[in-house]
Amino acid sequence: MDLFGTAGIRGPVTEVTPSLALTVGRAVAARLDGEMVVIARDGRETGQTLASAAEAGLTSGGSPVRRAGQLPTPALACASEGRHGMMITASHNPPADNGIKLFADGSEYDSTAEAEITQLVEEGPPQAGAMEWGDVERLDPLEAYRERVATYSRGIGAELDGLTVAVDCGSGMAGLATPQILTTLGGDVQALNANIDGQFTARESKPTAESLTDLRRFVATGPAKLGIGHDGDADRIVIVDGDGEVVHEDTILAIIAERYVEASTAADPVVVTTPNASGRIDERVDAAGGRVERVRLGALHEGIAAAQQAGGPETRIVFAAEPWKHIHPGLGGWIDAVASAAVFTRLVAADGLPALREPVSERPYRKVSIECPDEAKGGVMETLRERLPETFPDAGVDTDHGVRLELADGEWTLVRPSGTEPYVRIYAESDTVDQLVDSVSEVVKKAIEEE
Repeated sequence: MDLFGTAGIRGPVTEVTPSLALTVGRAVAARLDGEMVVIARDGRETGQTLASAAEAGLTSGGSPVRRAGQLPTPALACASEGRHGMMITASHNPPADNGIKLFADGSEYDSTAEAEITQLVEEGPPQAGAMEWGDVERLDPLEAYRERVATYSRGIGAELDGLTVAVDCGSGMAGLATPQILTTLGGDVQALNANIDGQFTARESKPTAESLTDLRRFVATGPAKLGIGHDGDADRIVIVDGDGEVVHEDTILAIIAERYVEASTAADPVVVTTPNASGRIDERVDAAGGRVERVRLGALHEGIAAAQQAGGPETRIVFAAEPWKHIHPGLGGWIDAVASAAVFTRLVAADGLPALREPVSERPYRKVSIECPDEAKGGVMETLRERLPETFPDAGVDTDHGVRLELADGEWTLVRPSGTEPYVRIYAESDTVDQLVDSVSEVVKKAIEEE
């Protein structure tokens, strides 16, 4: 059973059903042997029913539940410190989807824990005895989370001092946190789509250049110096510059990573990222005196642990990120776009966005998604591990996380299967990026046709 993808359990509600939520809840309780679980949900129409089913599974399995209502995913993760957490969310997926993310002590479950839950679901987790069911109490961690992020972000950049910032909350959970925190930090916040709407009628949940058209126009024609776009559960961030243009996600990553490395007093400051992330990150981290470690997409928390263990006592993981999704280890072990909004806005207040971008090498970059049935992905990738190196015989090859080819002059391409959607993804960074993508796409499409 492939229960978990790269970001928890996720899919259409015809698959992520109340029955599944109940079973997963009971499986979690069985694994925890009665430990407490905080449960929250995003604003989707199906969230309340799935949360109720998961709660029933947890309590009937013997775990006490603390019901936190609607929260940003990072706020639920923060509330899971010292205990466990369950978030009912499909993040940036369409409104007819939903999902389940599991946390332990502030970090998402690793692959070992997910495998244990999968096995329990397959076997049919036990129900606790009648006198052993867990209780349910209300918990409201939102204000503590807001205060924690605001306090943490004050350690970098400068006071906002009236800086005008536009925030498109995407009718999701960011509306409960980002505008409030930036206001606390002294910003003049102009919030768009800050109401919670589980159908995402204002725009699709996934923040992209296309879906953020209103934000981009608002920033380009108004007084805002910066625009911020979030997804439905506030674990993704997109930055818009003063001209209304989306700043490449890897540029944002590189800017934040460089500043964290500069601020670190560790002998070995490390930034953890993923194979699809740009070489511009390596350049800025290296310039600041740090180094980069890469880990498979969707496993930042595992990468942090592995890099720390391999590096020893002089190593400190100062930042971990994949495009759009950032972990701030000084704050906690969870992905947190709200914290990124606060930190990046303070950097802009200190130096201005143009100055932050100036040293970053922004080579042409493209990402392409090619349709591929989920059941064909394994065979397709096996074929590509042979075909792509044959097509680019002078390239360095890494097959740890898909197929990544290191080409001349720092150019590269990566091909990997999506963990949440029926696509094979192609990433490329090159001065002739269109030509490179076309060549790789041809190989990928042929492999899919043959499968």
